Amino acid sequence: MSKFTGTGVALVTPFNRDNGIDRGALKSIVAHCTEGGVEYLVVLGTTAESATLTREEKEIVKQTVIKANAGKLPLVLGVGGNNTDEVIRELQGTDLSAFDAILSVSPYYNKPTQEGIYQHFKAVAKASPVPVILYNVPGRTASNILPSTVLRLAREVDNIIGIKEAAGDIVQAMRLIKDKPEGFLVISGDDMVTLPIVLAGGAGVISVIGQGFPREFSDMVRYGLEGNAGEAYMLHYKLMDAIDMAFEQGNPAGIKSVLHALELANGAVRLPLVKADKDLETRISGFVEKNIKVV
Repeated sequence: MSKFTGTGVALVTPFNRDNGIDRGALKSIVAHCTEGGVEYLVVLGTTAESATLTREEKEIVKQTVIKANAGKLPLVLGVGGNNTDEVIRELQGTDLSAFDAILSVSPYYNKPTQEGIYQHFKAVAKASPVPVILYNVPGRTASNILPSTVLRLAREVDNIIGIKEAAGDIVQAMRLIKDKPEGFLVISGDDMVTLPIVLAGGAGVISVIGQGFPREFSDMVRYGLEGNAGEAYMLHYKLMDAIDMAFEQGNPAGIKSVLHALELANGAVRLPLVKADKDLETRISGFVEKNIKVV
């Protein structure tokens, strides 16, 4: 099995009262995820608010996670953008020795054609010294990587090993699973449809809610991979309300409120995002208190 089969979590970047990086909280979240049984960690993805971090802050986040992880779990680094040459320069200027793969989002805002998306990822994969996981999230990029383009990349570019599929379209995910080459990973990018995708033959998930409830969510995915739908759906239904609340007012405001309720970090986010409101915080705290034991 691939080291990216199962549950990966897209780590948040916790902030302190001065709006700086809270390294202590980040270490605690890494430990929480590791002890909770997740299979790998994703650093500096969208959930990390990477768009609002300086280059120096990104380095702090990377080094904090590397040190806290201490080689226990595989690490994936978010490296993507809508300027192909800049993404390549970032890859060439980044020490990736501690990372097992990169997660690279489809170019946003520019709205490239499918051929443009193909050529972008072909160039990125050629420049990357580690394997590449594509990231399709049309709700953020304003363009969808069609299955035909994903399959073309999967077959023609050896360094592209999988896709985080977050189009919110279970049929699209099933088309990828049906036609993908052997060994290519179709990874859910939507927490709510993770289990159906896994049961259909997907490799797992890169999750947001999984860092709040790593034991329950990773167990759900493992049950799904084993074909034990009954046990898996028991956990899925237990977590459904939490997943809804985590995304109700946007990501990562919701998951940071979960982490605050778990006493792992505060709920602060950076503008233009704003933290979850009091009503949502109260409902999330109530869910945690009722369903999850805070250690």
